[in-house]
Amino acid sequence: MIMKKFYITTPVYYVNDVPHIGHTYTTVAADVLARWHRDLGAETFFLTGTDEHGAKIEEKARELKLEPQIYADQIAAKFKGAWRELNISNDNFLRTTDEKHMKAVQTALQFMYDKGDIYLSTYEGLYCRGCEQYKTERDLVDGLCPDHQTRPEKMSEECYNFRLSKYQDQLLKLIKKDKLEILPAKRKNEMVSFYENEGLTDVSFSRKNIKWGIPIPWDKSHTVYVWADAFLNYLTGLGWDGTAGKVPEFWPPTVQLMSKDILRVHTTIWTAMLLSLELPLPETVFIHGYFQINGQKMSKSLGNVIAPEDLIKKYGVDAARYLIMSAAVFGHDGDISWEKFDEKYNADLANGLGNLTARASNLIEKNNLELKLKIGSNKKLVKAYGQHMADLKFDEALRLVWGALRNCDEILSDKKPWKLEDKKLIKKILEPIAQEILNAAGLLKPFMPTASEKIINQFSAKQIKKGEALFPRI
Repeated sequence: MIMKKFYITTPVYYVNDVPHIGHTYTTVAADVLARWHRDLGAETFFLTGTDEHGAKIEEKARELKLEPQIYADQIAAKFKGAWRELNISNDNFLRTTDEKHMKAVQTALQFMYDKGDIYLSTYEGLYCRGCEQYKTERDLVDGLCPDHQTRPEKMSEECYNFRLSKYQDQLLKLIKKDKLEILPAKRKNEMVSFYENEGLTDVSFSRKNIKWGIPIPWDKSHTVYVWADAFLNYLTGLGWDGTAGKVPEFWPPTVQLMSKDILRVHTTIWTAMLLSLELPLPETVFIHGYFQINGQKMSKSLGNVIAPEDLIKKYGVDAARYLIMSAAVFGHDGDISWEKFDEKYNADLANGLGNLTARASNLIEKNNLELKLKIGSNKKLVKAYGQHMADLKFDEALRLVWGALRNCDEILSDKKPWKLEDKKLIKKILEPIAQEILNAAGLLKPFMPTASEKIINQFSAKQIKKGEALFPRI
């Protein structure tokens, strides 16, 4: 379905660490969708950024003997650099330390406080420093936080609470009716079950002893709790000034992409904040899976973390983007390794698209053929591909393109035009193959923008010539 406007977000990434393949996966996926919608003619806005406040950042900066702002500046620059290297086409990069964002957060929270949705209380619970979140006993596995393998500490502190419980029934109805669509379906079921079996309880929206944060406007002894601050980036990234009920251009988000560890907070706290602020909810929240490396969780201690710059160094930008996006069924967990990446690179890119393009263009040039080609001529392929992309089934969309390319390869190997002398017959074989290569390049543009553009230019020329090797074999 072609949309007039398309607004896509990634989470703002926490600056407690440098970018890794998990951040990369979300960002490249968002970029693929943004580029696809732009190509369809939709007015598109793509937002990403960094989440820079909170206890963990204060602690990390102290360890490094740096001011928190200087530390945040350094890590934010690494994220910006990584996305620049990966040819990410974001329209804005929001930092939660931006002055305008901080003012808007204060304006928004003041409205929620005046409305009675934020109130002074004492919060007691099990606090995980790694998550910067309070946990219930049900959230723990053998008494430990499942994400950080640490035992949460019992904490009791004066704080300002948000009346999350007030929005329980309203949100549950919206989720059940898909007015707030949660995809894949199993994630929706997970959240319905959470609402029905555990329910929403009021949550802390401020910290008294954390200085590295946005001051609460009516009580400067408190700073805004990191989640309440971070969520509002999706609005402030569009230039929103914090005024309740004031809908910025492009709002609401068409798709909000994220990994499963932040599904719950996004479909409880974030959506309740929007209801409190009298603003429309996101249309779709899409949850992708995690990557494991050879069946193991990625961790620094195991030394198996894959950084985006490592992928680019080995495979180049476009191939790195393609390998990440084709590594798993989008919405499910995937298992990756350097060996699997090498295998897929050689099969799909070096021996597949790259080799087919080189063979076909070489034969066309040798025989001095003039072909009449038109990008997007295979309407059936374009339509099926478009449906899969709209459904965020990237693997299915790519499978269609690679099926068409494999078919061309088989025809070339079967017909052996290099053994023929009749130019008309050679042209009859090569023209539909060249046409399919051009069509495939058009469809692959969101995934591999630079390589696709090269193929499009090459196969749109009056006289097609053999170009450079796009994907040298590893």
